[in-house]
Amino acid sequence: MVAVLALSLLPFQILQAQLTATEDPTDQSTVVYPADFFAEFLPVSANDMLSRIPGIGLALRGGNGGRGLGSGEGEVLINGQRFTGKSNEGRNQLNRISADQVDYIEIIRGTSEALDIRGGGQVVNVVLLDTPSRSSTSVELRANHESDGTTDMGGQASLSGQTGDFNYLFNVEADPRYRASESREFSYDPDNTLQELRREKSTRDETEYRVSTNLGYSLEKSVVQLNALYETRGDTPSDTYREIYDVQDDLLRIQTEDNNSERTNWEIGGDYEYAFNGGGKYRFLFIVNDRKFQFTRNRFDVENGVEDQNLFLSNTGRDRERIARTSYTWNLNDSQGVELGIEGAQSIRDSDLRMGLDITGTPSPAYGNLVPVAIDNSGSTVEELRYETFAVHNWQINTRMTLESSVIVETSTIEQSGDVSNSRDFEFVRPKLDYRFDITPTLQLRAGIEKDVSQLSFSDFSASVDGSDEDQNTQAGNPEIVQEQSWRYELNLEQRLPNDIGVVNAQFWYRDVEDHIDKVDVSTSPDDLRSARGNIGDGKRYGLNLDISTRLGMVGLPNALLTTGIRLRDSEFTDPFLGIKRRQHNNGRWQANMGFRHDITRLALTYGLNYSNSSNGSTGRKEIDIIDIEERKEQSFLSAFLEKKAFGNFTFRLESRNITESEFCRSRTRFVGATAAGIVEEIEDYCNGNGMELAFRVRTTF
Repeated sequence: MVAVLALSLLPFQILQAQLTATEDPTDQSTVVYPADFFAEFLPVSANDMLSRIPGIGLALRGGNGGRGLGSGEGEVLINGQRFTGKSNEGRNQLNRISADQVDYIEIIRGTSEALDIRGGGQVVNVVLLDTPSRSSTSVELRANHESDGTTDMGGQASLSGQTGDFNYLFNVEADPRYRASESREFSYDPDNTLQELRREKSTRDETEYRVSTNLGYSLEKSVVQLNALYETRGDTPSDTYREIYDVQDDLLRIQTEDNNSERTNWEIGGDYEYAFNGGGKYRFLFIVNDRKFQFTRNRFDVENGVEDQNLFLSNTGRDRERIARTSYTWNLNDSQGVELGIEGAQSIRDSDLRMGLDITGTPSPAYGNLVPVAIDNSGSTVEELRYETFAVHNWQINTRMTLESSVIVETSTIEQSGDVSNSRDFEFVRPKLDYRFDITPTLQLRAGIEKDVSQLSFSDFSASVDGSDEDQNTQAGNPEIVQEQSWRYELNLEQRLPNDIGVVNAQFWYRDVEDHIDKVDVSTSPDDLRSARGNIGDGKRYGLNLDISTRLGMVGLPNALLTTGIRLRDSEFTDPFLGIKRRQHNNGRWQANMGFRHDITRLALTYGLNYSNSSNGSTGRKEIDIIDIEERKEQSFLSAFLEKKAFGNFTFRLESRNITESEFCRSRTRFVGATAAGIVEEIEDYCNGNGMELAFRVRTTF
């Protein structure tokens, strides 16, 4: 930990002299980078351009993941317009837009009723060339080399341009997702005597195919945009070979798994904007999407080369969403603007879970020729109808201060049918304040207060597959789960260093949480212990984020960029199984990240690395369940890349991921009966890893 903190704090020491430099009084709240700024770096895509901007990670850090289209989940605009989509939103377009189509890039640090995004942070606006006619084609080929020696191929092609008032972007992509992993598990009795050893090798042969388009048409007073996406993972087989060695009886068992999954998803989104003569603006946005998925698991015992199936699991489902939002914006005077509107959404999830076991009974072909086993709440449809009425007020208090205030009144009904019938109504009032003060042209204070309501995962309502525990094939659902609520408080101080050499940012945040979602007891009897995702009560979360992004010209590395960040956090909740105070599970005390990239422009060469590490050994790494306690153990992660432009307009990139061969590890303590009884049955130490992965990419634009 000391070494990590020392490494992460190194930029603070480098910047001590720079912080005393004179500020540029011409700097404004919005920072503009013209395309010429990036020319010496020979970028291929808009994303390549953004990666050269100090502090860009802060602007792209992400929203709060709230509900609906107005939640500020994305922070990327194209030509001042948002891409109305979820799987096909603005940030996904950055690798598809060629650099030669970009006029300039803005980092918008203020708030305005004119912005299509309501976020608590910054907004990135990529402005494209406005010419009567332009077009560009980008092509990328990719080869991934996995730890087991397999090479997986993929690539993408994008066509973007403008003809008169019509602009377009088409993209096709084959994303290689082959994975090979190895794991080992040691099981001990309460006296720490080794009882069992498991070794496992798994492969998953998957490629995701994606086709998307983004179309826009500008009239004198209006803009129309349409976005569409179709993606499929098709037939995705995965195979597992497992050895189980019983140490006490000196007995080796072999198991195999022949599993399969499929997923398809399509999405259509669009928006219409009309500007009135008096300065008012009308907007209409919509999204329609549909996702289908299925997973089938077949496990076999192998003896003398003969497979004997002992488990069949099938999980199928469909998610559908339809959202529409309309609003009207106008200026009260030169310093104040108002937006009024309404949003409606329908979300539906259909799911079905079937399990067959090698037990006494009548086998069924629909259950892998095994005996069907009844699972409570295994087939259901969950539907939510939600309406939001909202009002937003923007006030430019003076040339240095802005205040955005808003209130959302949300009403919704959630109905579940199938094995369980249930209907509930909800109503929430969600106010928000966002204050920004430019203390100097380069030093900005941001403060925010917001009432947040989480988006429920409908998969929590019904039984589902438990893919992390061989002793528990399924996990229960909870039809009574409700939305987690919180009051969010944030205070942010950002210093942009002189001559664009870097950004220093400090953020303190606090969450006052109500109805926190975690595992709860849903047992039907003392002999049938079960847990599911549910509400465990109130609590709190808080933390401090420290970030520095700086160029390193002062140490003899021109065009080198160092980015480092430290996340310090804590939390307090009451565990429902043990009644003790603990931290939020899977939320350690600290996390450190560092990124470095160096452009050697005279050689058209770029290299860099990224490093991350997290804390271990706190209750935030423990998940306490009704029959076990699991502690996750994080390991450091390192990746690196080397990129070279050659042969005219070709860019070659070699990437190495997981150089440290980091593994996911956990220690699980199982109990006889309930965890609260404290009678230890078994202790399992488990680790799983993919090894080091290599990727080679070739990109060009013409």
